[in-house]
Amino acid sequence: MSSVYEMAKDLGAALARTDEYQAFKRAMDAASDDRELVDMRNRLEELEVRIESALRSGREPDDDVKSAYEAATAELQTLAGYQRLVATQSNFDKVMYKVNQTVAQGIEEGARSRIILTS
Repeated sequence: MSSVYEMAKDLGAALARTDEYQAFKRAMDAASDDRELVDMRNRLEELEVRIESALRSGREPDDDVKSAYEAATAELQTLAGYQRLVATQSNFDKVMYKVNQTVAQGIEEGARSRIILTS
């Protein structure tokens, strides 16, 4: 069974070397260094805490908090760094989807095989 884990580790290393992952990693690093984006994310987190707190206490969040959250979300989506992050994540997600489909296909084919591999 350890060979399966070794293959999984190799797959992870191969995925980390893809252009899509490298672009996603650069976008994540750039987003962490983008002061405006970090400030916006922090503001959204503060608003989320306020909304969650209201909901936990059985109250509807105040309209001003809801409006501020909607405005901050809309503003976040206009930031170039955020758009780049979302685009690169989407591209890497497509790679992962194809990888998962290929793994599932391999599992199906392996399940039909009469050859039994020992650990």
